[in-house]
Amino acid sequence: MAFSWDEDGMKWRGGSRPATPRRRWLRIGCLPLLAIIVGAVVLIAAIALWPRTLPQPESIAAALPKSELTHLRPVAWFASIGDPETRSLALFAEAGRVIQHPRCMNCHPRNDRPTQTDAMRLHAPWVSRGPDDAGELTLRCSTCHHAANFEASGVPGNPKWKLAPIEMAWQGKSLGEICRQILDPARSRMDRAALLHHMAEDELVGWAWHPGGKRTPVPGTQAEFGALIKAWLDSGARCPV
Repeated sequence: MAFSWDEDGMKWRGGSRPATPRRRWLRIGCLPLLAIIVGAVVLIAAIALWPRTLPQPESIAAALPKSELTHLRPVAWFASIGDPETRSLALFAEAGRVIQHPRCMNCHPRNDRPTQTDAMRLHAPWVSRGPDDAGELTLRCSTCHHAANFEASGVPGNPKWKLAPIEMAWQGKSLGEICRQILDPARSRMDRAALLHHMAEDELVGWAWHPGGKRTPVPGTQAEFGALIKAWLDSGARCPV
């Protein structure tokens, strides 16, 4: 049988040329390398998309006794504060226990993604604000959130279910920053009369006291919250620093 020599100086017999170690690596070594690359990409994507707990805004609730966490102090409680500015600030701080509660903050996200649960995790499934704050046309809020809470599945509901305007993003902001936002008609889209109505009577705001499932409701009642907001507005609507 005839012998031939290849470019590396190796002798081989007639017929097909046997694979050298280098050629065998090229044949079988690429597949494991490709699998490693794909696996790394999937891992990086999973880490990047994994829901994270958002930083919590400041709240006075942590300093309150447990017995007071479910209640709001009535307006009369603040009557003993003689200085009007100090009283106004104290009234808003009490109202802030509702404003900064996850039931409200979840609908005032820092971007176009709503959050959910007391930990304010990114909404699952993935949804986005849309042009009217009620979801993109491909997945509207009303697709899952109907006119009332659906206890069988735990999905909350209200006829007006949607996000607050992006100009009213509260997450990650101090109570003072939120205060200045809601007093600015250009951002809140409300004058003071409309603001009071929204806080004291709007049924979507009222959902926060009746969230259904295992959700923690905001403290007090909507009537008590509305009374605090009215007293705050009447006392000069002072904002924390």
